[in-house]
Amino acid sequence: MSAVAPRIVRRIYLANLVAQLAIFLSGSLVRLTGSGLGCPSWPQCFPGSYVPVPEQPQAWHKYIEFSNRMLTFVLVALALAALWAGIKHRKVLVQADLPARPQLLALSTVPFIGTVAQAVLGGITVRTHLNPAAVAAHLLLSVVVVGGTLVLLARAAEDGDNPVTYSVGVGIRRLGQVLVVVVAAVITVGTVVTGSGPHAGDASAPRFRLNPSTLSWIHADLVMVLCVLAVALTVLLVLSKAPRRCLRVSLELIFMIVLQAVIGFTQYFTGLPEALVAIHVLGASVLWVAVIRIPLSLRTRGALTPTS
Repeated sequence: MSAVAPRIVRRIYLANLVAQLAIFLSGSLVRLTGSGLGCPSWPQCFPGSYVPVPEQPQAWHKYIEFSNRMLTFVLVALALAALWAGIKHRKVLVQADLPARPQLLALSTVPFIGTVAQAVLGGITVRTHLNPAAVAAHLLLSVVVVGGTLVLLARAAEDGDNPVTYSVGVGIRRLGQVLVVVVAAVITVGTVVTGSGPHAGDASAPRFRLNPSTLSWIHADLVMVLCVLAVALTVLLVLSKAPRRCLRVSLELIFMIVLQAVIGFTQYFTGLPEALVAIHVLGASVLWVAVIRIPLSLRTRGALTPTS
């Protein structure tokens, strides 16, 4: 019997990944439409009501923010399903006298823990009237949860928790890890750029007291560094005759970096139109998925052997 998670379990994990990406984009749309305080209180939407009320002065913004909050219940349901799937899979493995895969079970808690933490941080963000540090932390936590959920999905497709077998040398592996760090830095600086500019979530929201133009160019410089590193990784993969899957994932990363750079420069020189900024945010989430796949593609695990 294989220790790969059943298809239904992997589909539940995939649904969680898609949902986490959706809330990442949804939260950004709240900010871009200036609806961050559409529900000015938390956990209630408006003092005395958990749902929007006609007398709110926030007009249509209240419906956008409330819709974003409602997505949390979808995430909670999917996260609970992931926990159930992880426990069920472990039970099947134990009954078949196979290792119980505790690492996979631990990873199945990521969507639930992350969603709860996001709800709490969202409340803090509202109660601090969109403090830019809280808003940035809210988005960056989404990045962490998306990364953890992607690793969960990848590990579920592996045949056990046996030691890792690497397909490339240590230098290439380290470069893959550096790429993850650089993308994380790019996204972090991007949140600071947004928190310093016109799309901070509300017209009256406080901003970082930093120059958005200077931050934008620092952000662009990091993207250029990222592009150079990604090309270097691809060249090394070709020279070392790495498996085709490694090269494919690397080329996908380069494509996303170039696409993001084009969108980023276009939005900057066209006055930051909301539609382009939203596409750029979506691209950032896809770029994060692409770079997390790099280290995952550089290793495999040996065949699982039954316990005695």
